Amino acid sequence: MAGVTRIYLARHGRTALNAEGRLRGLSDPPLDDVGTAEVRRLAAVLTQRKPVAVISSPLQRAVATAEAIAGAAGVSAVVDVRLNDRDYGPMTGQRRVDVEERYGSVDAAPGVEPFGALTDRARSAFAELVTEYDCGPLVLVSHDAFNQALLADIDPQLSGVAQRTACWNQLSLIDGCWHVDLYDQKPAEG
Repeated sequence: MAGVTRIYLARHGRTALNAEGRLRGLSDPPLDDVGTAEVRRLAAVLTQRKPVAVISSPLQRAVATAEAIAGAAGVSAVVDVRLNDRDYGPMTGQRRVDVEERYGSVDAAPGVEPFGALTDRARSAFAELVTEYDCGPLVLVSHDAFNQALLADIDPQLSGVAQRTACWNQLSLIDGCWHVDLYDQKPAEG
Protein backbone atom coordinates (compact mmCIF):
# COMPACT_ATOMS: atom_id res chain seq x y z
CA MET A 1 0.00 0.00 0.00
CA ALA A 2 1.65 3.22 -1.20
CA GLY A 3 -0.38 5.64 0.92
CA VAL A 4 -1.09 9.29 0.28
CA THR A 5 2.06 11.32 -0.30
CA ARG A 6 0.63 14.37 -2.07
CA ILE A 7 -2.34 16.57 -1.18
CA TYR A 8 -3.69 19.56 -3.05
CA LEU A 9 -5.48 21.82 -0.57
CA ALA A 10 -7.79 24.16 -2.44
CA ARG A 11 -10.06 27.02 -1.49
CA HIS A 12 -13.50 27.42 -3.04
CA GLY A 13 -14.28 30.05 -5.66
CA ARG A 14 -15.60 33.53 -4.89
CA THR A 15 -19.07 34.28 -3.53
CA ALA A 16 -20.89 37.60 -3.21
CA LEU A 17 -20.00 37.62 0.50
CA ASN A 18 -16.30 37.26 -0.37
CA ALA A 19 -16.60 40.19 -2.77
CA GLU A 20 -18.17 42.29 0.01
CA GLY A 21 -15.50 41.36 2.57
CA ARG A 22 -17.99 39.57 4.82
CA LEU A 23 -17.31 36.62 7.12
CA ARG A 24 -18.91 33.55 5.57
CA GLY A 25 -18.34 30.82 8.12
CA LEU A 26 -21.15 28.29 8.13
CA SER A 27 -23.46 30.43 5.98
CA ASP A 28 -24.02 28.88 2.59
CA PRO A 29 -23.79 31.38 -0.28
CA PRO A 30 -23.32 30.04 -3.81
CA LEU A 31 -20.44 30.91 -6.09
CA ASP A 32 -20.92 34.14 -8.00
CA ASP A 33 -20.05 34.50 -11.70
CA VAL A 34 -16.43 35.36 -10.90
CA GLY A 35 -16.22 32.32 -8.60
CA THR A 36 -17.61 30.03 -11.29
CA ALA A 37 -14.95 31.23 -13.74
CA GLU A 38 -12.23 30.86 -11.09
CA VAL A 39 -13.32 27.29 -10.41
CA ARG A 40 -13.11 26.35 -14.10
CA ARG A 41 -9.49 27.54 -14.17
CA LEU A 42 -8.72 25.78 -10.88
CA ALA A 43 -10.21 22.52 -12.18
CA ALA A 44 -8.04 22.72 -15.31
CA VAL A 45 -4.89 23.08 -13.18
CA LEU A 46 -5.70 20.41 -10.60
CA THR A 47 -6.86 17.90 -13.23
CA GLN A 48 -3.27 17.89 -14.53
CA ARG A 49 -2.19 16.59 -11.10
CA LYS A 50 -4.33 13.46 -11.62
CA PRO A 51 -6.21 13.30 -8.31
CA VAL A 52 -7.78 9.99 -7.29
CA ALA A 53 -10.46 11.69 -5.17
CA VAL A 54 -11.77 15.15 -4.37
CA ILE A 55 -13.06 15.73 -0.84
CA SER A 56 -14.93 18.87 0.13
CA SER A 57 -16.59 20.79 2.89
CA PRO A 58 -20.40 20.41 2.74
CA LEU A 59 -20.98 24.12 2.07
CA GLN A 60 -22.23 24.70 -1.47
CA ARG A 61 -19.38 27.02 -2.48
CA ALA A 62 -16.92 24.21 -1.69
CA VAL A 63 -19.12 21.46 -3.14
CA ALA A 64 -19.49 23.32 -6.46
CA THR A 65 -15.71 23.78 -6.57
CA ALA A 66 -15.08 20.11 -5.76
CA GLU A 67 -17.62 18.88 -8.31
CA ALA A 68 -15.97 20.95 -11.06
CA ILE A 69 -12.54 19.53 -10.21
CA ALA A 70 -13.82 15.96 -9.84
CA GLY A 71 -15.82 16.17 -13.07
CA ALA A 72 -12.83 17.44 -15.03
CA ALA A 73 -10.59 14.74 -13.51
CA GLY A 74 -13.12 11.92 -13.97
CA VAL A 75 -13.15 11.00 -10.27
CA SER A 76 -15.70 11.17 -7.49
CA ALA A 77 -16.34 14.12 -5.21
CA VAL A 78 -17.02 13.28 -1.57
CA VAL A 79 -18.45 15.64 1.05
CA ASP A 80 -16.82 15.62 4.47
CA VAL A 81 -18.03 17.86 7.30
CA ARG A 82 -14.54 17.83 8.85
CA LEU A 83 -13.46 20.31 6.14
CA ASN A 84 -16.07 22.90 7.15
CA ASP A 85 -15.28 26.59 7.48
CA ARG A 86 -14.60 28.33 10.77
CA ASP A 87 -17.74 29.05 12.76
CA TYR A 88 -18.01 32.81 13.13
CA GLY A 89 -21.16 32.53 15.25
CA PRO A 90 -22.96 35.89 15.55
CA MET A 91 -20.25 37.55 13.43
CA THR A 92 -21.30 35.54 10.36
CA GLY A 93 -22.29 37.90 7.57
CA GLN A 94 -20.59 40.91 9.18
CA ARG A 95 -17.88 42.79 7.32
CA ARG A 96 -14.45 41.65 8.53
CA VAL A 97 -13.23 45.25 8.85
CA ASP A 98 -16.21 46.13 11.07
CA VAL A 99 -15.58 43.15 13.37
CA GLU A 100 -11.87 44.00 13.59
CA GLU A 101 -12.64 47.66 14.29
CA ARG A 102 -15.08 46.79 17.06
CA TYR A 103 -13.19 43.92 18.74
CA GLY A 104 -9.58 44.43 17.66
CA SER A 105 -9.53 41.14 15.75
CA VAL A 106 -11.88 38.43 14.55
CA ASP A 107 -10.34 36.11 17.15
CA ALA A 108 -11.40 38.46 19.97
CA ALA A 109 -15.03 38.70 18.81
CA PRO A 110 -17.55 36.83 20.98
CA GLY A 111 -18.93 33.54 19.73
CA VAL A 112 -16.23 32.92 17.11
CA GLU A 113 -14.67 29.44 16.99
CA PRO A 114 -11.26 29.87 18.65
CA PHE A 115 -8.36 29.64 16.21
CA GLY A 116 -6.74 26.95 18.38
CA ALA A 117 -9.88 24.81 18.14
CA LEU A 118 -9.97 25.35 14.37
CA THR A 119 -6.31 24.31 14.13
CA ASP A 120 -7.00 21.16 16.18
CA ARG A 121 -9.95 20.35 13.92
CA ALA A 122 -7.95 20.93 10.74
CA ARG A 123 -5.01 18.85 12.01
CA SER A 124 -7.30 15.98 13.02
CA ALA A 125 -9.27 16.04 9.75
CA PHE A 126 -6.08 16.05 7.69
CA ALA A 127 -4.50 13.19 9.66
CA GLU A 128 -7.65 11.10 9.39
CA LEU A 129 -8.18 11.73 5.69
CA VAL A 130 -4.65 10.80 4.68
CA THR A 131 -5.04 7.46 6.48
CA GLU A 132 -8.53 6.79 5.08
CA TYR A 133 -7.24 6.80 1.50
CA ASP A 134 -4.62 4.27 0.45
CA CYS A 135 -3.33 6.24 -2.52
CA GLY A 136 -3.29 9.72 -3.91
CA PRO A 137 -2.99 12.43 -4.80
CA LEU A 138 -6.07 13.85 -3.11
CA VAL A 139 -7.69 17.24 -3.52
CA LEU A 140 -9.24 18.73 -0.38
CA VAL A 141 -11.56 21.69 -0.97
CA SER A 142 -12.12 23.88 2.04
CA HIS A 143 -12.08 27.51 3.17
CA ASP A 144 -9.53 30.23 3.88
CA ALA A 145 -9.60 29.89 7.68
CA PHE A 146 -9.35 26.08 7.59
CA ASN A 147 -6.55 26.20 5.03
CA GLN A 148 -4.65 28.89 6.94
CA ALA A 149 -4.90 26.87 10.16
CA LEU A 150 -3.66 23.69 8.50
CA LEU A 151 -0.83 25.36 6.60
CA ALA A 152 0.42 27.15 9.74
CA ASP A 153 0.21 23.90 11.69
CA ILE A 154 2.42 22.17 9.13
CA ASP A 155 4.77 25.15 8.72
CA PRO A 156 4.52 27.90 11.39
CA GLN A 157 6.30 30.33 9.04
CA LEU A 158 3.08 30.32 6.99
CA SER A 159 0.97 31.74 9.81
CA GLY A 160 -1.56 34.16 8.31
CA VAL A 161 -0.60 33.35 4.72
CA ALA A 162 -3.14 34.52 2.14
CA GLN A 163 -5.64 32.05 0.73
CA ARG A 164 -7.28 33.79 -2.20
CA THR A 165 -10.48 32.37 -3.64
CA ALA A 166 -9.88 29.35 -5.90
CA CYS A 167 -6.24 29.04 -4.87
CA TRP A 168 -4.41 25.78 -4.27
CA ASN A 169 -1.57 24.59 -2.07
CA GLN A 170 0.66 21.57 -2.59
CA LEU A 171 1.53 19.40 0.43
CA SER A 172 3.98 16.50 0.22
CA LEU A 173 4.91 13.72 2.61
CA ILE A 174 8.72 13.55 2.79
CA ASP A 175 10.52 11.24 5.21
CA GLY A 176 7.36 10.84 7.28
CA CYS A 177 6.64 14.57 7.64
CA TRP A 178 4.23 16.77 5.72
CA HIS A 179 5.70 19.82 4.00
CA VAL A 180 4.10 22.75 2.18
CA ASP A 181 5.75 22.89 -1.25
CA LEU A 182 3.57 25.60 -2.79
CA TYR A 183 0.93 27.86 -1.29
CA ASP A 184 -1.73 30.31 -2.46
CA GLN A 185 -1.23 29.35 -6.12
CA LYS A 186 -3.80 31.02 -8.32
CA PRO A 187 -4.54 29.75 -11.85
CA ALA A 188 -3.90 32.39 -14.50
CA GLU A 189 -6.89 34.09 -16.02
CA GLY A 190 -7.27 33.19 -19.60
